[in-house]
Amino acid sequence: MLGKAAGWLRLVPLMAFVLGAFPATSPWDTVLYGVSYYPEYMPYDRLDKDVDMMRRAGITVVRVGESTWSSWEPREGEFQFAWMERVLDRMQKAGIKAILGTPTYSIPPWLYHKHPEIVVSRIGAASRLTDRYLPTYPPAARPGAYGARQNMDLTNPVYRSCAERIIRAIVGHFKDHPAIIGFQVDNETGSNGFPVPHTQEQFVERLKSRYKTPDALNRLWLFAYWGQLVDSWQSFPPRDGILNPGYKLEWERFQHNIVTDFLGWQAKIVREYKRPEQFITHNFSQGIHTDIDQWAIARELDVAGVNPYYATQNRQDGRAIWLSGDLCRSLKKKNYLVIETNAQSIGWDSRTQFPHYPGQLRLAAYAHLAAGANMVAYWHWHSLHNGQETYWRGILSHDLEPNTTYAEVSRVGSELKRLGPQLVNITKSNRVAILYSIDSYHALSYMPFSDDVGYMTVLNQMYDVLYRLNIEPDFVLSEEDDLSRYKVILVPPLYSASDEILQRLSLYVKEGGHVVMAFKSGFTNEHSTVRAEMAPGPLRAATGIHYQDFTSLPGTTALTPDPFGVGSQNSASVWAEFLVPDTAEVLACYDDPYWKFPAITINKFGRGVLVYEGTVLSDALQREVIRDILKRAGLTGPDQNLPEQVKVRHGQNQRGQLLHYYLNFSGSRQSFAYPYADGLDLLSDNPVLRGQTLSLGPWNLAIVAER
Repeated sequence: MLGKAAGWLRLVPLMAFVLGAFPATSPWDTVLYGVSYYPEYMPYDRLDKDVDMMRRAGITVVRVGESTWSSWEPREGEFQFAWMERVLDRMQKAGIKAILGTPTYSIPPWLYHKHPEIVVSRIGAASRLTDRYLPTYPPAARPGAYGARQNMDLTNPVYRSCAERIIRAIVGHFKDHPAIIGFQVDNETGSNGFPVPHTQEQFVERLKSRYKTPDALNRLWLFAYWGQLVDSWQSFPPRDGILNPGYKLEWERFQHNIVTDFLGWQAKIVREYKRPEQFITHNFSQGIHTDIDQWAIARELDVAGVNPYYATQNRQDGRAIWLSGDLCRSLKKKNYLVIETNAQSIGWDSRTQFPHYPGQLRLAAYAHLAAGANMVAYWHWHSLHNGQETYWRGILSHDLEPNTTYAEVSRVGSELKRLGPQLVNITKSNRVAILYSIDSYHALSYMPFSDDVGYMTVLNQMYDVLYRLNIEPDFVLSEEDDLSRYKVILVPPLYSASDEILQRLSLYVKEGGHVVMAFKSGFTNEHSTVRAEMAPGPLRAATGIHYQDFTSLPGTTALTPDPFGVGSQNSASVWAEFLVPDTAEVLACYDDPYWKFPAITINKFGRGVLVYEGTVLSDALQREVIRDILKRAGLTGPDQNLPEQVKVRHGQNQRGQLLHYYLNFSGSRQSFAYPYADGLDLLSDNPVLRGQTLSLGPWNLAIVAER
């Protein structure tokens, strides 16, 4: 118990069960704090020393085994387990738990030499940095070559057979080890997109199953264009060279299915062996993906995991951490795992070596928890002495001795030992969502409206606004059946969507929802085919506008009037739809000698409101448009009055307490009036009263638990 808090933290014991807490045998009775640990990479045997250092630093979990197929199976069919048994036995003795990974994302040399056809890509040259603080990765290219990871054809039957053998061998051998609390299937899996023979054949089989006859695709995809009508499945054209948008969109969906099927297949194998209390997870690479269906994959998992890497030093804020966290939390609508994140500086080379300022690593750890993470783990324990990731540094530097990072990790570990049970498994009741359409991303990429602006540009702009306004969002798929729990939904260009999706979104507005919708929404159907009706098609009643024409904008165009008072930022660019109001009110028009059309409209439809943006808004204008809709929905308050550098996140813990995380993402002290009910700062153990001035030091935070 927490000293001064002891009296008022003793809540009704049944409260945790009412809130759906995990049972005592679950790993979720406290925050897991961990590292990826690879003793097989060490220059000398130091297992006992490492474990002792981990224990003293408060490390409670290690992630092991996912990177080294050749260590598990050095020769075909010959398995070696003793090296990992030694590690897990030592961890168990120290009270440290383990997540064991399947090692399928990098094949051993013997498999390549026997079946070189498994490898379908190679790593190209490193690309030039576009952001001095953020690493870049060399692109994949054909033909295939050995040496990189994740360069396999996931549909290749030989690869699948060998992968199944190693998965069954490892999980079957270690399933009963008491240190293991969960299994990670593969790692950062993505689709390569290459039409190699197995994938091309499976794609045609998918089309047969979904569309029955080639003639159905002749109609849906307009194969009559350029005389490309298909009269049999045998003559169906391969992916290489295809320009047809409908074909390309279906190909992308198929690529997503390959990865979903692969990870679901692995999870099914693991479920045959694992104990009931053990979980299955996957480590998604950070951010919002367009090459995989993260929601579909998450349905195959018990808990989703992610690796939110972020810029440090003067560039550190919560945006990258929370973008990945909000997305990962939304996948299963529950808490998630940070399986990897920055320890020291990162990069596949030494161009982006920016270690944390003092306090930043600790601040980031709590930023993960504030988003709903139940585990924070670093990649990785020690810095590598060779290999591609030599400069993606771990907690320990190359000398493997205690350092300032180890000291800060130890401070967090000590705090979580005390506070973990109060911070784990927090629940959120977010009332704002961003509607995500992976089909719209791809369909717009086939028919881009700009070299510099696209679907993700608008999505990121909308997310940035919410981040700056201290509004926590969820992400929902455009196919989501029930949107009623949200008061506000932000919609990036919903370019490719079925009538059903558009009608559901319209019904959401009619029943009282508030929407901000970007241009090009409703223009094509789910096959990337332009609708043969007045734009925006089924959205016309909800938007209260229609249009027939549009233009590209060669530069920035001023708008008039200036309803949100943003001055010179009252502007549009890139694209303009010539909107004609039906029932909508005009908020701003183009200040142009020729184009006097509305740029932004607002329409009352049923009990709700929809704002339509027929153009690309400036960042400042987008901020005020979204702020206005939040006000209309009653979702603004004291959080929007905090200093710019201070961010806040909220949640309810398993004891029923409301938690308020205040984080100072700056190198200067920040002060503000605390606006919520009286509580206790869990980190300092000091009481915090409503209206009291809270003062946060540089790169510091407070976690206020309400009484």
